[in-house]
Amino acid sequence: MTVEFRLLGQVEVRLDGEPIDVGYAQLKAVLALLLVEVNHVVAVDRLVDRVWGDRRLPQRPRGAIQRSITLLRAALAPVPGFAITWQQPGYRLTAEPGSVDLHRFHRLIADARTAGDDPRAVALFGEALELWRGEPFAGLDIPWLTECRTSLFQQRQAAELELTDIRLRQGDHAELLPGLAERTRDDPLDERLAAQLMLALYRNGRAAHALEHYQRFRTRLAEETGTDPGPPLRRLHHRILATDPALTVPSPTTAPVPRQLPAAPRSFTGRAAALADVNATLTERGRAVPVAVVTGSGGIGKTWLSLHWAHEHAEAFPDGQLYVNLRGFDPGSEPLPAATALRGFLDALGVAVEATPPEWEAQIGLYRSVVAGKRLLIVLDNARATDQIVPLLPGSPTCAVLVTSRHRLDGLVTSHGARAVALDVLTGTEARQLLVGHLHRHRIAAEPDAVTELLGYCADLPLAIGIVAARAGHHPGFPLSALAAELRDQAGRLAALDTADADVNLRAVLSWSYRALSPEAATAFGLLGLAAGPDISLPAAASLLARPATGTLGLLRELEHASLVQQYDPGRIRMHDLVRLAAAQHAEQDLPEPDRTAALRRLADFYLHTAHAGDRLLQPLLPPIRLAEPHTGCQVVPLADQAAALAWFTAEHPNLLALQRLAAARGWAAVGWQLAWLQTTFLYRRGRFHAALDAWKAGQEAAKELDDPAVHAGTHQLLGAIFTELGQHTEAGHHLALAERSGDLPAQAYTHHALGWSWSLRGADRRALEHATESLRLYRALGLPAGETRELTVSGWYRARLGDFAEAGAHAEAALVLARRHGFREDEGLATGILGFLAQHTGRYRDAVNHYRDAAGVLLEAGNTYFEGTVLEFAGQTYLALDEPEAAHRTWQEALELYRVQARTADADRVRRYLADLGEWLPAPAPTR
Repeated sequence: MTVEFRLLGQVEVRLDGEPIDVGYAQLKAVLALLLVEVNHVVAVDRLVDRVWGDRRLPQRPRGAIQRSITLLRAALAPVPGFAITWQQPGYRLTAEPGSVDLHRFHRLIADARTAGDDPRAVALFGEALELWRGEPFAGLDIPWLTECRTSLFQQRQAAELELTDIRLRQGDHAELLPGLAERTRDDPLDERLAAQLMLALYRNGRAAHALEHYQRFRTRLAEETGTDPGPPLRRLHHRILATDPALTVPSPTTAPVPRQLPAAPRSFTGRAAALADVNATLTERGRAVPVAVVTGSGGIGKTWLSLHWAHEHAEAFPDGQLYVNLRGFDPGSEPLPAATALRGFLDALGVAVEATPPEWEAQIGLYRSVVAGKRLLIVLDNARATDQIVPLLPGSPTCAVLVTSRHRLDGLVTSHGARAVALDVLTGTEARQLLVGHLHRHRIAAEPDAVTELLGYCADLPLAIGIVAARAGHHPGFPLSALAAELRDQAGRLAALDTADADVNLRAVLSWSYRALSPEAATAFGLLGLAAGPDISLPAAASLLARPATGTLGLLRELEHASLVQQYDPGRIRMHDLVRLAAAQHAEQDLPEPDRTAALRRLADFYLHTAHAGDRLLQPLLPPIRLAEPHTGCQVVPLADQAAALAWFTAEHPNLLALQRLAAARGWAAVGWQLAWLQTTFLYRRGRFHAALDAWKAGQEAAKELDDPAVHAGTHQLLGAIFTELGQHTEAGHHLALAERSGDLPAQAYTHHALGWSWSLRGADRRALEHATESLRLYRALGLPAGETRELTVSGWYRARLGDFAEAGAHAEAALVLARRHGFREDEGLATGILGFLAQHTGRYRDAVNHYRDAAGVLLEAGNTYFEGTVLEFAGQTYLALDEPEAAHRTWQEALELYRVQARTADADRVRRYLADLGEWLPAPAPTR
């Protein structure tokens, strides 16, 4: 049987979870006094003094204590291991200390302080604080217990501060921020708490708010105590002013300083003049952004040079390095759209998707605002055209941009002052030094003629030299002359196929290396060249090759040792575009067409079925689609949770788009449409509406090939929803009208949801509510809780805007119940915000503020900082209605900061007007000391 004695709240005794009736207040007081000193004798005189204190004593106080003990013994007789015994000069309560929450709290706190590692300390502190159910000894108005209560509150506060310090050290500042703000309002003169809030604000990108809080704290401290902040808080203030890099830590909820550079080349050599040109360009400081463009043919070493320089000068860019492969000449995929690259940069810079405006120009402006003043290096590798680069250029001269391209990009030079650095093949000396860097010097010296011949076949191309060196290194016992003879024969066979000398020799080197592979690795090399997308993961490769993961890993390692593939990230490989082209040619020459098709169908099935599993984890409003059974040899990745699903979609999104193009080229219409459907929830969750539109344009083309009304309806409803989010209401209305004719119930439910939101964005809330009501009816009939919750939420909002407050409240409350039951945190925050809106507009201002603060905290946790800003704006209005202008000012400042980061210009201007009008309400600032 489990016994619990509870003092941290109402005084209670529970046996196996069931409460035992202790009796009236005096009995609870005596029990509490004995439990505080469990297993120790408490003198009767001390009990009398503590129970009655300064109050009038009963006629026989010792007798009153004795009667209380008798009644407690009777009430708690069923409790095992419990006893109250007489032991001169008083009574002793015997029980296991761990059964008393007060003593368990003390033990856990002590253990946490000696835990030795942060994760264990966090767990112990958390367990201790969870024991609190309210005010200790609640309802017992006894002076001695009041003193204990005060001491316990201080102990709890100390534990909370220690826990917060550890969690800030771990990078949990975003999650901590709402609670810190609330605790600071309750205890505005605690310096340690003020420091924690300032640090959390700073690490969440709100340095201005952190500095503002310091000024408010300093002013209030001077007014109420006549003192200044202590040295620790003043030091933190100065460090924030100086943007001390040591204050920034990585966190699960905000991006660290980006370090996106791929690994530096291992055996870089030469290129002194080109490096000097790049260095002179990118280290020059002026009013313009320094831009260097390294140009040259494929395989010439542009990326190697750029990465070598970037790593050598990384310390000159303390705010980070951004890198993207723009895939301008990748034979397996289209050039990377600038919008996709920009979204990747915003992710790396910690800009939440919800904070990103849908308009393309506004996204560019947001990016330039975020990097303004930062010392960042931006590497744009393998660009095809100037228009791919211009949106990614920062506006701040503190940044530097390094571009590589096979094209000269004259437009970038003339319009943006870029400096071109042209690369040619290596000099003979540099080529030999590069080969020496790969192989043992004695081996080179032993066969100088063979080395000269090998270098001749490489045509002084760094890529070719690296492949030849890998082959030679893989066979250290082979004479270099034998390798040269093999390559001599291969070059002769290929000489008639191409007239460009460098290309002929590179083709010869690649073909020679291919012929040296094991048969299994050669097949893998060819199939990898056919695979859609810029890279491939180990599980995807295993499906492509129809091999177990361990066997696939062995083949990839053989290809990596031959320098034919690069494992640039654990479990992910890619090929140089020229190598990929050669691999695809070998596959077409050496592998039967049915084998090639079967491999690509397995790869398509891998992406489709894994995407399907991930989509279901993301709790979409969309109904599930049915997929055919995967082809034999396909291995679907199990995804554990939403976080894993989001990570998978983030990594694989470029490959999914490439697979859509491959499906279109091969006439796999169903695959192309299914891929569009399965990406939709992810792209919505990330706010990537332009990417969603690209996916659905391909999906629409695929749908035209499918004679399926449900497919056509789904295509129109999602195109309509996406055009709505992009503000293109004419196009949205056209597609949604076509979708509305569908007889498929899930499709109709989602279509009505999208129509409702479209009408609401245009201010027609009555029409919006009609569609939401029908959508809600359909989702309930279908038994889809995600859809039901969302429609209850939006119905509550539409009714609130229409002034139907009673029904709006009922819908919001119902949404809140469902959201909490199913863990839909975003809907929980939205529904709570609606309750705040209703309280505000019915004069219950204090309730409104509480709802708004709760909603802002949940929305921040859910990552929806877009609606967090809206909620904070409403909260500021409510504070003003409560005649609390300082709170209104503080809250509007928070909203303004979010609006500014989110590039919500109209919203930001409105809040600035609020703040300007508020000036006359605020008291004059206290004079500085």
